[in-house]
Formats: sequence, C-alpha cells, structure tokens
Amino acid sequence: MKRAPASLLGLCLMLLSLCAYAQGANLDIDTPTIAAIKTAQQARHAQLKPFYDNGALGLTRDGLIALRDASLVPLAQRAAVQALVAEENRDRVALYREIARANGHPEWEADIRATFASRWIAKAPSGWYVQNANGEWVRK
Repeated sequence: MKRAPASLLGLCLMLLSLCAYAQGANLDIDTPTIAAIKTAQQARHAQLKPFYDNGALGLTRDGLIALRDASLVPLAQRAAVQALVAEENRDRVALYREIARANGHPEWEADIRATFASRWIAKAPSGWYVQNANGEWVRK
C-alpha cells in the first residue's frame, strides 16, 4: 500500500481540524476569564470609539485594532490612545486563546481569531476603517 505524501497528510489533518472547528466551536462560551476580558473591552470601547469614528483607528484583517492615522489623534492624547490600542490587542489575543481553551481545542485559536476578525469587520459601523483581504485600509 502506498503512503500519502507528508504534505497531503498534513493537509488532510488540517481540514479535519477545520471541519471539527466549524461544527463544534462555541464562540459564545463563557468562563470567568472570558467574562473578565469582555468586561475590560466594553469599558475600554467608550474611550476608543471616538477614534474609530474619526478614522484614527481601524479594525485589522487579523482580528486586532491599529492606530491607522496618528495625525487624527491630538498630540496630548496620542500616548494614551496607543496604550489603549495595546491593551485592547492584548485582550483580543487573550480572548481568542481563552475561547479555544474553553472549547477544549487550543489548536483552534487561529480559526477563532479569523472568525472574530471577519465578524467585527462585517459589524463595523459605516464610516469606520477596516483592512481588506490585501491589508489595505478601506472606509465602510
């Protein structure tokens, strides 16, 4: 019996993992850690929203946020906004990791991240900047 090439075997395993993810991941799963992350994100959102609205911040295609145009942030606020962006991105990475762990499949983290990235970009209000598949900033 012939053996499948290693690359084909790897592809098959990856597809099986993605199928399992698509069929079984609970993206709304709740644990104390996930709840704490979401609470921190909600509290921070009020501070970030004006900068999404004016175009300074944007949603990246990889599930994070970015300071897209620093010139739209008053110089006196720039360091604080950069700190908020860093905190938000740390929480987003932690959220993806914790959702994957809570589902019992830490290997799903990248897929969960991609799903959240797509959802957040799709739900972004008109006027906000998002990255397209090529990484270019576009205004919704």
